[in-house]
Amino acid sequence: MTDDAQGEVEVREGRATIVDVARRAGVSKSTVSLVLGGSSLVADSTRERVADAMTKLGYIYHRGAATLRGAKSGVIGMVINDLSNPFYVELAIGIEQACQGGAYIPFLANTAENPVRQQQVIRSMREHGAAGLVLAPAIGTSASELKPLLAGLPVVQVMRRLPGLKASLVAPQNKEGARKATVHLIANGHKRIAFVGGMSSLLVRDERLAGYRIALEEAGIPVDLSLVIETTTNYSGGGAAAPQLLNLPEPATAALCFNDVVAIGLVRGLTEAGVSVGADFAVIGFDDIEEAKHTLPALTSVVVNGRDLGSRAAQLLMRHLASGDFEPEAVLCPTTLAIRKSSGAPKPNLLGGN
Repeated sequence: MTDDAQGEVEVREGRATIVDVARRAGVSKSTVSLVLGGSSLVADSTRERVADAMTKLGYIYHRGAATLRGAKSGVIGMVINDLSNPFYVELAIGIEQACQGGAYIPFLANTAENPVRQQQVIRSMREHGAAGLVLAPAIGTSASELKPLLAGLPVVQVMRRLPGLKASLVAPQNKEGARKATVHLIANGHKRIAFVGGMSSLLVRDERLAGYRIALEEAGIPVDLSLVIETTTNYSGGGAAAPQLLNLPEPATAALCFNDVVAIGLVRGLTEAGVSVGADFAVIGFDDIEEAKHTLPALTSVVVNGRDLGSRAAQLLMRHLASGDFEPEAVLCPTTLAIRKSSGAPKPNLLGGN
């Protein structure tokens, strides 16, 4: 068996050990210990070889274990993809509230949608003895890259699911929420309905896009791919979509957005272009963040209770830890539609007839 094949078996079967690292690097266990301790007695070439072995095996140095052998960690990690989005702030608050008065203290890290940063913070949390993780994966995350880092650790994914990662999931019913929102726009007379926002690599976007398509197909409205616009999942992504929607040969008259911040960005972009949102153009967001109620006009949104999702994710993780049973579970939470002025009925001339 080659070293590479052997490494794959070790990662697949469980968390890599210092012995595994020593074998892979071709050094003694004591040499690996010196490297971990930052000793100046180790040659740079040897240090690099050991570091490379640790990376390839996904080895985690548990710093807390060096002084607290056998102690049970009271820390759970919150690895959140984007704290600039108010929804994820609410989600983090929900996790923290679920932990209050219990056996675990949450440790928060923001990855800012950066998969490399995500790997760094997960490694750091494991080094400091995190008992488990609540993970909202960053855009572009590869399950194969995370598996070695997460080996043997209970993980609950929240909002986003990584195909191929054996971990529990807490998420909204994305497809049904998007279907309800699109049905509302159709009931208001719209036929040129866009879907705006999200990256094609996101499974959650696929789910919401599927709900949008189902509603159109059920109403006998053909899906027009020119109305499906991929953007970043932030305010600027929504703003950038406004001219694309308005400059089509047959412009859109309504849009369902990937999330509320994209929707708010779109509303701003349309307003700057002289379009009256809620009268000439309808916009619906997804998440129902607090800001949605205070935009002008107030934003219609698919309601996803971020605090509740965070609380459910933390409770599920703590249940895994208490029972020792890490078998993945899926919790899908129902959504509702909060109807506000941004999705008002359009003017007849924008619909091209009845």
